[in-house]
Amino acid sequence: MALNDFIINFGRSFLFALATLLPILNPPAVAPIFLTLTEGAGTQVRTQLAKRVAVNILIMLAIAMFAGNVVLDFFGISLPIVRIGGGLLVIATAWRLVSASDYDAEHAQNMAEAYSLEQVRSKAFYPLTFPMICGPGALSAALTVGATLHDERAWATTVKLAGSLPAIAVAALVVYLCLRFAAQFMHKLGPNGTAVLMRLSAFILLCLGVQIVWDGVHELLLGLIREAAI
Repeated sequence: MALNDFIINFGRSFLFALATLLPILNPPAVAPIFLTLTEGAGTQVRTQLAKRVAVNILIMLAIAMFAGNVVLDFFGISLPIVRIGGGLLVIATAWRLVSASDYDAEHAQNMAEAYSLEQVRSKAFYPLTFPMICGPGALSAALTVGATLHDERAWATTVKLAGSLPAIAVAALVVYLCLRFAAQFMHKLGPNGTAVLMRLSAFILLCLGVQIVWDGVHELLLGLIREAAI
């Protein structure tokens, strides 16, 4: 394996995993929800919560990406099917983000009424991590990314999966920063800036979902052609 091949595969998998996971986690859109849920909390409490949420996200996404294929093998589900199913889910999530209006603000208010500050502090995993930020969509996207990065060559699979791990860490770090500085971030960005950023991220996610679906369909078609040629 040449060094150039290593760098290319590592870099591509890093960018692919980051571009897929970060928009679906959508930290800027979650920041106002987090801010509302922790209303009345001090800076130290919010920092601790943001740190715990980021660590939870890192662990959950890594397990889904690296161990998800073991579960697929156990149930006999092929990788092309996972790509198609996961890609469709990514597309559905992206479309919901593109067409979203003021749902997040209303959702934040409802959750704020349902949980007191003490309950929020004791539930860094639920609902702050799951399902608010790292929900089924993010976990399915991580599993799909792990399946997509698998290659017929063992060294290529290892390099690609190794490149995706820093992407998960970067995504978790971005979530931490957005939650940690939610008050300052939302004040400077404003509602219009948040809406624009969310729409752009959703469009990128939509394109990635289409690409994932096409990869799965392409592989299934190639398999059918090979079987027909035999």
